[in-house]
Amino acid sequence: MKRAIACVAVAAAAGATTFVAVTPAQAAPADPVAALKSRFAAGKGVKFTDVTTLLAFEGNTSFLKRTGSFQFGKAGIVASDTSARRTVAEADMPINMIWRLTKPERTIRIGTTSYYSGGPWAPSKGKTWIKHPNGMNAGFTGWYGQLVNVAEPATLKALIAKGKRTGLTYSGAISFGALEKISPWMRNVSLSRLSGNDKTAVLRFTLTLGADRLPRRLVTVYPGSTHVSAAVGEDRRLSVETRYTGWGSRVTVKAPPAGKVENMGNREPTVRGGGRG
Repeated sequence: MKRAIACVAVAAAAGATTFVAVTPAQAAPADPVAALKSRFAAGKGVKFTDVTTLLAFEGNTSFLKRTGSFQFGKAGIVASDTSARRTVAEADMPINMIWRLTKPERTIRIGTTSYYSGGPWAPSKGKTWIKHPNGMNAGFTGWYGQLVNVAEPATLKALIAKGKRTGLTYSGAISFGALEKISPWMRNVSLSRLSGNDKTAVLRFTLTLGADRLPRRLVTVYPGSTHVSAAVGEDRRLSVETRYTGWGSRVTVKAPPAGKVENMGNREPTVRGGGRG
């Protein structure tokens, strides 16, 4: 009996020693970029919701809400589906933004092909979608939505590198020019590229990760005088708060029914089907 008790005591001591030895390794922070890439698989993805607020001297106004999802392949994002709607009355909108946000807008993007519906888009009778072979990733509301896509490994890596870390939160700034270089999402927010002073304009960010080191919340703030959001006025800023859920959950993005789609061809959108405006 004494020998049996002694054996149990030795085994328990060995187990305790092993536990103490591996705990530091388990507590070491994981690489957020590696955590993101571990979720890349065909048919998987992530959902997001964001709210855009106009920051001005006379007060702040939240005017746009978007919901959507990114579908992944083995190497990253292969498709997206974004729906957006205005959340304030026309009277509270800057006059040169109203026409872009007249109705809820939805954009499906598969590869580099975009399908637009609602908003200012006006397809021919009997059609509900406009197709563009190399269009914007989130329609016109994309200009006022989240410009930073942390589901892109290179973009997430840049924020981690430039941000000051406090716990699981990174705060910092990145120029529009630097973001455009590394981010396909940023390059396809509009049909034109940044130029001049827009490249040096600064976007400030606060990124919070979950315990799994995947993004949970992202807040960005940038001046309204930039090329992307010039319609809001030079004395104002835009703030976009995005929340992410369901990393690695099943996501399937499908093209609209062919019979409901009008093919825009290679021409850029005009006011009839949108436009830079």
